[in-house]
Amino acid sequence: MIIHQYIINDVKPLEINSQMSKAQEIFSQLTYSHLPIVKEDTYLGCLSENDAHCFESIQTLEEVRYSFAVFHVKEDTHWLDVLEVFAQHQCNIMPVLDQKNQYLGYYELKDIMELFNDAPFMYESGAVVVVQKASTEYSFSEIAQIVESNDSKIYGCFVSAYKDHLSEITLKLSLQNLNGVLQTFRRYSYEIVSAAEEDSYLDTLKERADYLNKYLNM
Repeated sequence: MIIHQYIINDVKPLEINSQMSKAQEIFSQLTYSHLPIVKEDTYLGCLSENDAHCFESIQTLEEVRYSFAVFHVKEDTHWLDVLEVFAQHQCNIMPVLDQKNQYLGYYELKDIMELFNDAPFMYESGAVVVVQKASTEYSFSEIAQIVESNDSKIYGCFVSAYKDHLSEITLKLSLQNLNGVLQTFRRYSYEIVSAAEEDSYLDTLKERADYLNKYLNM
């Protein structure tokens, strides 16, 4: 998925010799968390909105350069990695540099999130299944084999958590033979963390438990 077409320049970066009052004025008009700062076309870092309001309006950006947050992505950075950098720095604007580290423009978080929403993982009709197994005992090739051997398809798969040497894997699957997929995961010693409504294994256990309770109460 190519995303460099989403690079925008609606707000020009501030030059390092600009006064803080200019940054404060821009922040008062926009909802951006940061503003890129450059020296000519060379990217120096970002000034955060919170910091901008802590400084005197007559100060120059050069005087507060120590406060800049230095983060960016390259024009060929994969969109998932771009999302990761957004999350790491809790920002809604991401400077984009070329291979010579020259400033090209920026991404807005909402545009990248819309790309995520357009991925099959989000829009394909299917079931989200979360499984868990010891981190040293699972493999994605095994997971794919389990799913595909039951004539189902994987729309997305990623490690969503680590817990006490256990890996939690979230999958988006097609609905074909979902019960068979879940039961095969169990045979391969995967724990089903979240069970879909179609999971007849759990339904059967519940029916048997209900029957046993009725028998014991007779």
